[in-house]
Amino acid sequence: MAAYLIRRLWQMVPTLAGVVLLVFFLFKYFGGDPAEVLGGLNASPEQIAAIRQQLGLDEPVLYQLWIFVKQILTFDWGKSWATNEAVSNLFATRLPATLTVMIPILVLEVLLALPIAMWVAYRRGSLTDRMIMVVTTVALSISFLVYVIIGQYVFGFQLGWFPVQGWSDSFWKNLLTYAPLPVLLAVAVSLAPQTRLYRSFFLDELGQDYVRTARAKGMTEGVVLFRHVLRNALIPILTNIGLLLPGIFVGSFLIEVFFSIPGLGREVLLAVNRSDFPVIQAVTIYLAVLTMFINLMTDLAYKLVDPRVVLK
Repeated sequence: MAAYLIRRLWQMVPTLAGVVLLVFFLFKYFGGDPAEVLGGLNASPEQIAAIRQQLGLDEPVLYQLWIFVKQILTFDWGKSWATNEAVSNLFATRLPATLTVMIPILVLEVLLALPIAMWVAYRRGSLTDRMIMVVTTVALSISFLVYVIIGQYVFGFQLGWFPVQGWSDSFWKNLLTYAPLPVLLAVAVSLAPQTRLYRSFFLDELGQDYVRTARAKGMTEGVVLFRHVLRNALIPILTNIGLLLPGIFVGSFLIEVFFSIPGLGREVLLAVNRSDFPVIQAVTIYLAVLTMFINLMTDLAYKLVDPRVVLK
């Protein structure tokens, strides 16, 4: 295990180097001149030159690349061009709001989708299975914007159960007052694809020989489903969860915009609209690093849920 972990961490180095080079050259040669973005349309050539010197854009390319790498290693990306706020402080203040909303969404969609998917897979071909598949297909066909508009109108304006927008400095007030409505709507949207996906995983396992053997030995259906089928289906389920995790730290753009949640997702969207390069670069690099570590943790989790997995 230790040797595998060290080898995987070492393999991340060239991957991360490739991401760093790609982001650096994309922003340098295809993202426009940062000096012109900062200076605006009315800036004189002298002002543009002064900004270029201040940002170090008049230095050799290799020196600029070294500055970029040093920013990654020291977590010091300077200040946002749009708000003049330190990028590190922006991460520290926006990330908690994103986690307050996105972690409950991930937990609820997994906890709800798994038993529903197992139930309909066990009752494959029944009226219940067909009805749920029809409902999930219809749910997949409806845009998330429709859910947001209807959800805000019904639960916010008509019934008055939840505030439509708002956020505070209190974690518990946010979690219990402002987060429930966006969490409810996001789970309602994500439950359909997750249920269909997990159902296919369970159907693959239910058709295996070991299931027929377990039933032939007289095991109850509960033991067959939860001790055998669920455990063997956890490998693709963990893979899917690993793919979902990086999205937590970016957040849902639509959720944070429509519900006025001051999270990282909305900040990234604003940074794109403002051509705020330091924020976009920081999010891109750290999201790539996070994705690599999540993939590593997912591979290690395979060994925990299935001892037959050999880590090479």
